[in-house]
Amino acid sequence: MHIFVVKICIMEASLIKEGGFAYIEKGEGRPIIILHGLMGGLSNFQGVFEYFPLKNYKVIIPELPVDSTPILKTNVATFSKFVFDFIEYKRLKNVILLGNSLGGHVGLLFTRDYSQLVSGLVITGSSGLYEKSMIGDGYPKRGNYEYIKSKTQDVFYDPKIATKEIVDEVFASVNNREKLIRTLSLAKSATRHNMADDLPKMMTKTLIIWGKQDSVTPPNVAEDFNSLLPNSDLLWIDKCGHAPMMEHPVRFNKLMEKWLSENNL
Repeated sequence: MHIFVVKICIMEASLIKEGGFAYIEKGEGRPIIILHGLMGGLSNFQGVFEYFPLKNYKVIIPELPVDSTPILKTNVATFSKFVFDFIEYKRLKNVILLGNSLGGHVGLLFTRDYSQLVSGLVITGSSGLYEKSMIGDGYPKRGNYEYIKSKTQDVFYDPKIATKEIVDEVFASVNNREKLIRTLSLAKSATRHNMADDLPKMMTKTLIIWGKQDSVTPPNVAEDFNSLLPNSDLLWIDKCGHAPMMEHPVRFNKLMEKWLSENNL
């Protein structure tokens, strides 16, 4: 499972802790719930978090319990149930889900099981069909800083997006034994929860935004999602890797806003 980390502290928002959940939120209106990637920082979605409250949406980003869930239960299904519990706690309905990487996979599984709660789904660089592992063959090299730096840069089209802070966080994570075990557990879970057979039955309106140069979940993965989902639209962002909302936040927001408007969401 590919990982990239950005600290939450750069976001001008207070982390709310209540009811066993930790989250940030902003705005009023139809809720957009953002599901981050594996150990991905909430601020990966800073552009979305700042933009859509200005367009009459309430944007909510819960922290998925990646570090607190028992290892044997660290899987995509557990996180989907966590999202259900969070939505119930917040008494939300007609939500729009937006997920990147593992978060997209969680969103897909949640939408399959609780479609009555979801009015629209947006996925970008999502697992669920295929993704290349960052650790995988490179497991023995996890102590090699330059190797981890290279792998982290591969997440993005522009390697400069992978700042030293991001690389340091990834390096620390893959060299933390417990976090590494959780990462591998989630990677195996993502493979087990392949969505190919489920997607044709899912009628929820879905937007697929993909980087044309995504090397983690390559472009053909986006095309497969689009062909399998019966009510989907696929939009591309050029010169873009695995995290379009980070590399091209303005373009990403405009594409998503237009799609939401066209679908009365």
